[in-house]
Amino acid sequence: MSSEPVLLEDTTDGVRILRMNRPDKKNALSTDLVDALIEGIESAAADDAVYAIGLTGEGGAFCAGADLKERPPRGEDGAPRRNATDQVIRLVTGMRIACEKPIVAGIDGIAIGAGLAVAMCADLRVASSRAVVHPGYARAGSSPDCGLSWTLPEAIGRERAMRFMLRPRMTDASEALELGIVGEVVEQDAFADAFAERCRELAEVAPIAAQQTKRLVTQAGLMVGLEEHLREELDLARHALASEDGREAVRAILEKRKPRFVGR
Repeated sequence: MSSEPVLLEDTTDGVRILRMNRPDKKNALSTDLVDALIEGIESAAADDAVYAIGLTGEGGAFCAGADLKERPPRGEDGAPRRNATDQVIRLVTGMRIACEKPIVAGIDGIAIGAGLAVAMCADLRVASSRAVVHPGYARAGSSPDCGLSWTLPEAIGRERAMRFMLRPRMTDASEALELGIVGEVVEQDAFADAFAERCRELAEVAPIAAQQTKRLVTQAGLMVGLEEHLREELDLARHALASEDGREAVRAILEKRKPRFVGR
C-alpha cells in the first residue's frame, strides 16, 4: 500500500489546487479518493483565503473513472452501504451548489466515465492537446452516474449528450472542444501554465462577484428534485452493473475483448 495521500493540496495566491494522486490507477475513483475530494472541496469552500479551486490529476491522467477492482463498501445484508450513495451526492452537489467558489477542471490525459462526470461538475474545463474523454458507462453495460445525465446535456444539449454517451469511443481534445465538453484546449507542454493561469484569473475576480455569479448561474439551471435524480442515477447504474450484461461488460474490459450482450 502506498503511503502517499490520494489527494494532494497546494494553495498559492488565493488558488487551492487539488491533485488526484493515484497515478498507478490513472487516478481511478476509490472510496478513499471520493472522500478526500469531498473534504478537499468543502475545506476550500470554507477557507476565506481561497478564491478559486483547481482540480486535476497526477501522472498524465485526469481520472479513469470508478475503480472497477475495488470492492464497494457493503452493509451486513450485503447491499451497498447507503453512505456510498450519500458521498457521491455530497461530491456532486458540493462542487456544483454548496461551493460557490469557481472550480476549474484541468484535463491532461484521460477522463473516463465517473472521471469525466467529476470534470463536468466543475465550472470551467481546460484540456491539454493529449486529453481524451470517454463516456465509459455504456461500455461497462451501465448508465451514467455522478450527475453526468444532468451536467452533460446542460453543457452540450440533449442530442449531443445522447450521441456521446451511447457511442462508447475515445474522443480527442479537439472534438471535445467542438462538442462543448471542454472550453479550451492548449498544447500539452503549455498545459500546466495555462491551467494555473486560468485559476489565477478567477482568483483575481472580486470574490463577491464570482460567488454570486456562480450561485445565480447554478440556480438558473438547477433541476427540480436533483437529489432524487442523483440517487436514481446510482441505483440504475448499480442495477445495470449487477446484471448479466453488466458483469460481462466488466469482464470484457478487464480481458480487453468485445463483450457479448444477451439483454439480461
